[in-house]
Formats: sequence, structure tokens, C-alpha cells
Amino acid sequence: MTQRPEAGRCFGVGVGPGDPELVTVKAVRVLEECSVVAYFCATRRESNARRVVQQYLRAHHTEMRLVYPVTTEPVAPDKYETLLADFYDESAKRIAEVLDAGVDVAVLCEGDPLFYGSYMYLHTRLHDSYASVVVPGVSSPFAGGAVLGAPLASRNEVFSVLSGVLPADELVAGIAAADAAVVMKVGRNLEKVRDAVARAGVLDRASYVEWATTPRQRTMPLAEVDGRSAPYFSMVVIPSAGALRR
Repeated sequence: MTQRPEAGRCFGVGVGPGDPELVTVKAVRVLEECSVVAYFCATRRESNARRVVQQYLRAHHTEMRLVYPVTTEPVAPDKYETLLADFYDESAKRIAEVLDAGVDVAVLCEGDPLFYGSYMYLHTRLHDSYASVVVPGVSSPFAGGAVLGAPLASRNEVFSVLSGVLPADELVAGIAAADAAVVMKVGRNLEKVRDAVARAGVLDRASYVEWATTPRQRTMPLAEVDGRSAPYFSMVVIPSAGALRR
């Protein structure tokens, strides 16, 4: 498809892990220049991405809430995927209508837009038809390492990012194969992740982090975490053993 030069531009704006001071200079500039600011949120909940940049929102901004139909999987997996695909289709259509009017849109995204970010699903639907710009953001694995003061990887080490949604045996294999790792999407998978880390033999250097860089931040050794589930913004960090020894 051909991009229309008279249409507005779509910006995927990474706002970082939660600390407003970690929002980049470019992200702030883009927000100032865009008339419409879109963001994802759950029903009856404030958008975390909006909360991070609220001090940069002005009277000239028109806000567009993109409300998820579901945020977990209370329905069958195939139904869940269909609901989300339809939601992203409709969200892309809403944004396209604004772009067609020649108006620029900034779509906010926690962390980095193309790393576990919802914006990527809009990007794949829009970038062939509209000028699309991705503004990178500080990603949560790096925020987790920073708040722990834990080196993530050094020299020729392998650093892996894994999803806690993976089957247990795949988690164990992925963790064991890496010199350092971060497990995302812990949430309801906390027990499975903790067991996988233990089975991989690295529980002694694994840490649990939730809400990194925010006032709600909490960290502790993973072995000391008591509970069956964790908040959405939580991760397990397994730092580089080699860097710690040097």
C-alpha cells in the first residue's frame, strides 16, 4: 500500500518503565507536537502510560482511550485472541480516521513500543498506509537491572528475555541456557516461574522486582517471595554470574 503524504503521522511513543524522569527528550517533543494522544487502558482503570506523562499533557491535546475488552484470559484462548485482534483492528481504524484528517497522533506505550508493547499491533496495521515513527523507550528489563544494581550481561555472555507464560519445561530450558535472564509476564505465573528458576539451578541469584522505578517499587530475593501471583508490572531478574565475579 502507498503512504499518503497529506495524512497525519502516527508516533509510537515509549514512555519508559514508570519514572517520569526516564521519559526521553524526544518523547516529550513528540507529545508537544501532536494534537491527539492515544493510550491503552483497562476498563475503569487509569492508563499507566498516561500517568507517566501526565505532566506533559496540555489543553491542546485531545485524548483517545483505547480500552481493552479483556486483560487476562477468562475465556477460551481462541476467543481471547479473536477479541484482541478485533480490538486492535478497531483501534487502528479509530486512529486512521484521525490520520486521514491530516492530524498527527502519539500512541503512548509503557517501556518500549516494540518490546512486549501493545503499540506494535497498531504499527503492523498502519505503517504501510501512514508515515509511522517509533520513539524508543527505556525497557523494563533494564529498569529491573538498574534498581537492583545487578549487571545483566558482560563480554560474550548470552542474555535472554523469557515470558512467564511459557510452559514450565521451556522456561527451565531457556533459563538454564542463558548466562543471564529476565522473565517477564510473571503475574499469575509466579509459582511456575519460581519453580522453573529453582529447577534451572539459579534461584540463589534470582531477584523479584515489581513496579520498577515507581513509588510502588518492591524488590527481594525470589526465594523469599511469598504468594501465588504477582502484579502485572513484575519480573524476575537473574543477573550475570560472570560479571558479579569480576
